[in-house]
Amino acid sequence: MVSRSKDRAPEVFELRSASMTLVVVALQTTDMAAIERELTARFAGTPDMFNHDPVVIDVSQAEGDPLAIDYAQLAALLRRFNMVAAAVRGGSPKQMAAALAAGLGEAPEAVVHAPRAAAPSAPDAATPAAPPAEAASADAAVAGAPVEHVATMIIDKPLRSGQQVYARGGDLVVMAAVNFGAEVIADGSIHVYAPLRGKAIAGARGNTAARIFSTCMEPELISIAGTYRTTEHPLPAEVIGQPAQIRLDGERLVYEPLT
Repeated sequence: MVSRSKDRAPEVFELRSASMTLVVVALQTTDMAAIERELTARFAGTPDMFNHDPVVIDVSQAEGDPLAIDYAQLAALLRRFNMVAAAVRGGSPKQMAAALAAGLGEAPEAVVHAPRAAAPSAPDAATPAAPPAEAASADAAVAGAPVEHVATMIIDKPLRSGQQVYARGGDLVVMAAVNFGAEVIADGSIHVYAPLRGKAIAGARGNTAARIFSTCMEPELISIAGTYRTTEHPLPAEVIGQPAQIRLDGERLVYEPLT
């Protein structure tokens, strides 16, 4: 039995340091209307993308009036998409003061990104991230320790039009066809061992190292970390309908046959 001193109050809580994986919303503009349009364009159709995840708002590259951002309004806007604004980084002293007044903390500048593989071949042009180009973009960032391992999700049955599967925090493996109108989403890579004819969104929360693989590449839309391509821009002849992989090189999608 453990005894306590009569003069010492019982411990109610402890303060501990922690390293956590956070989503960074890296603003490219201070135009609140443009930010709202872009968030709606990207995430309105995927309501389960975020699960009240804490996010850091990065304003270091935001163009426009530095004081145009209403942080309380922005925090409310992010909550509409199940993101919880926790802190701000990269702002001027006045911007940081406004963020603190809105109840947000100040995040450290140092961020460690996951290493990326070297590009072995020349990239093919791709459509840039969804318009408007000046609006917000989301990047996954690691603050401190490596990301905790998340099990891969495996789907054995075909996915029909209207069905959506999301592998939160990890990779997605589909052993059957992803038909036109179906949607597969993963925070990591997507592997389809059958025809891929629907939408495939890898690196959904900003993982630029994610890839898309299929034994029959015929997607209506592909996206990696926000860079996307639709059927309006057909895939290269050596890739469409063939075993292939798609990856990012900078902001360009690279298409490679698998032999």
